[in-house]
Amino acid sequence: MSEITAITPQKYDAARCNIEVDGRFLCGMKLETVMRHRLKAGSTVTEEELAAYQLESEQDEAFDKALLHITASMKTEREVRDFLKKKGYLEDVADEVVGRMKRYGFLDDAAYARAYAENMAQKKGSRLIALELKRKGVSEGDIDAAVSALGDEGACASRVLEKYLRGKDANDPKTAKKAYAHLLSKGFDYETARGALVAYLSEEP
Repeated sequence: MSEITAITPQKYDAARCNIEVDGRFLCGMKLETVMRHRLKAGSTVTEEELAAYQLESEQDEAFDKALLHITASMKTEREVRDFLKKKGYLEDVADEVVGRMKRYGFLDDAAYARAYAENMAQKKGSRLIALELKRKGVSEGDIDAAVSALGDEGACASRVLEKYLRGKDANDPKTAKKAYAHLLSKGFDYETARGALVAYLSEEP
């Protein structure tokens, strides 16, 4: 058994404490963890208990940072894991944090995929949207469900094409070819891109 000989607040972080055991500094620990386990000077603890408290404190700290990370915008599970890895947290800590966030409803890749697809569908085709979601770590099933819900891409392709051709001569073969390539680069399939271009040219004087 060991004895906690001092618990003092950290100078630059009021939410953390310095823990001394048997007269020597052991670690920094979140005040929340200290309070939860009612730790105080004079408490006796085993090495196993100290290790568990340290891990719990690290998980709580990682959880707080992950929550702050997703405040500005939704994130996928992979993005949160990548963030925690860059912050130096081990995979076991990331596993616990991600699991907790999913239980609380803060992480939902299916919902993320739907929201992302709906937003990006105003300026991109489903192929590009699917590729971007895959890069973000979303599963194939969630990607397929999100993209399938978008429906016909013709109207979106027409808007993208109209914006691209604004101020250009669409009847010029080189311009039309570039416009077609532009639609493909935005993730529209060949048929949709061709249909949008043909429709646009048929309306041109």
